[in-house]
This record gives sequence, structure tokens and C-alpha cells, in this order.
Amino acid sequence: MSLFSPDRDVLQTACDWLREGRRIALVTVAKTWGSSPRPVGSLMVIRGDGLHMGSVSGGCVEQDLITRFRDQQIAEPVAIVDYGVSGDQAGRLGLPCGGRLELLVERIETPQALEPLLASSTRGELQARRVCIHTGKVDLFPSTAHDDFVYEQEYVQKVFGPAWQLLVIGAGHLSSFVAQISLTLDYRVTVCDPRNEYANSWRVEGVQLTTTMPDDAVREHVTHERSVVMTLTHDPKLDDMALMAALDSPAYYVGALGSARSNEERRRRLRDMGVTEQQLHRLHGPIGLAIGSRTPAEIAVAIMAEVTAIRNGMNVRRARPADAA
Repeated sequence: MSLFSPDRDVLQTACDWLREGRRIALVTVAKTWGSSPRPVGSLMVIRGDGLHMGSVSGGCVEQDLITRFRDQQIAEPVAIVDYGVSGDQAGRLGLPCGGRLELLVERIETPQALEPLLASSTRGELQARRVCIHTGKVDLFPSTAHDDFVYEQEYVQKVFGPAWQLLVIGAGHLSSFVAQISLTLDYRVTVCDPRNEYANSWRVEGVQLTTTMPDDAVREHVTHERSVVMTLTHDPKLDDMALMAALDSPAYYVGALGSARSNEERRRRLRDMGVTEQQLHRLHGPIGLAIGSRTPAEIAVAIMAEVTAIRNGMNVRRARPADAA
């Protein structure tokens, strides 16, 4: 299972093609209006013969862009290309009703222009790449998982780094639903459970299973801010070990399953074990949004909805005890 994000795969492909002497363009979704198949920051590389990797829209938009680049109709070092300005163009290019997007298209000349991003990603570091729209000048500087994509009049800024990671403590029935949803959201998912009766029955493909102790799993797998840790075992001996390590880690989200009562008992135990109030402030519990969930599948939706909302900078309402029991 790769620890790298899809963006890194695009950058690596771009560097490989440049080393072969190919002409390439790096394309980034800079802005969208209405419905759009791909969010801002989505990335694609196009080769001079039309071969491409990644996606910025799909369908006719990408085909039109590839044709224009292949035929050298886009000759500027950096350009903003607008699609869907009129209803007729939106329909012709297969954009949803009212859809519109602006794409940043950069001509990249040498692999050295992208190699620093690849190196920092390999080291698990987050780097912001800022491109001046008028001159094509590129600046790199350290970033955090909370930094957003930025499109201003003068520049476009995108954060590159390692893949989003999810560490789930417990290989039970609920964890299987959480893992499946998380895979569709492009998380690299690891499930930790040292209990043989649970680990031996784990069957979700595409998920790494580890049977190490939970605190060791946190220290091994949670090495950067683009990380989520959640404890789902209902066993304090396992959950508390993981939470102590996770609350001292760079993870942007740490959550624990349980009712309001069990959440208060958990916080008391963690205080007694030396966890500070500042660390406890990071703990999300009861985990999940209040959507009236009852079944394991519904609870998994509530959990990942909260994780997604917080990742997107939204204020969220905590789950009621019945939702997280």
C-alpha cells in the first residue's frame, strides 16, 4: 500500500517524462462554480503527444485541453484556461448545469522544477507551492495540514505532501465499514488489533492490518499532520494506550467511540495517566455527527462525516450518546 498521495504520482510521472525529453504541462483546478466533477487543487499532467495522468474534470473538458496543448494552442509558460463560461459551452463540454471551472496550466521545462516537491513528500513533509499567474515564478515554503488551497488575483497556491492516513484501533464490525468509506475518500487505511480473534477475521481489501500494540502502531504510522486516529474497540486497555500516544502526535484528528458517560470516564482515566487538559481538548468524543445513526454502517457514516467536516474547516455538532453508543 502506497504511503504517497495521488498528487505525488502525478509529479513523479511529470518528472519521468521530462527526463525523457518530453514536452509537458501541469494542470491544476484553480476555481469552480456550481457543480464540478473535480474539486479545486485537483492535478493532471499532459504530455506533448496527448498522454496524460491525473484528472481535472473528465470527459470533454480534458479532451479539449489535451488537444489544445498537443496542438500548441496553449503556448504561454503559465495560463488560466476558463471552461463553461456560457451555457452552450458548458453543455458542449459535458459540464453539469451551471458548472464552470478555471484551470491553471503551466509549461514545466525541467525535472528540477518539481524534484524538491517529490523529495519533501518522500520525507513526509508538507510544502506549499505558490505560482505567480503573471510571471510563472514558483515559490516553495513549509505548510500545515490546515492550510487551504488559495487562488488570488496574483497567484495560485497548493499544498503538497504525504497521503492522508487513517489509523483505526480495533478490527471489529464497525471498523470494516469505517475502513471501506475511508478508502473511497482516498485515505491510506491501517487497522490495528493485537487480539487474535479479531485480527484473524479481518477481510477488508486495501487495508493494512497490524497486530502490534496500539501505542506502538500510533508511533509507527502517525508521523505527519495529515493523519487521523480513532479508537473503536470499547476496551480501555487498548483504546487508552492509543489515545495517549495519538494526543501527543501530529495527527489533526483524534477520536474515540463511546457514549457521553464513557467519554467522561475516558477523560478522567487519561488525566490520571498524565494527559494534559490541552491534549484532551484535541480529543473528539463521542465520535461522529448527530445523524440518528443506529447500525454499524450508519455510525461509520456519522464518524467519517465528522472527520471530513473538520478536515474541511467546518464547525460540527457532536453526536448524541445514542448515536455513538
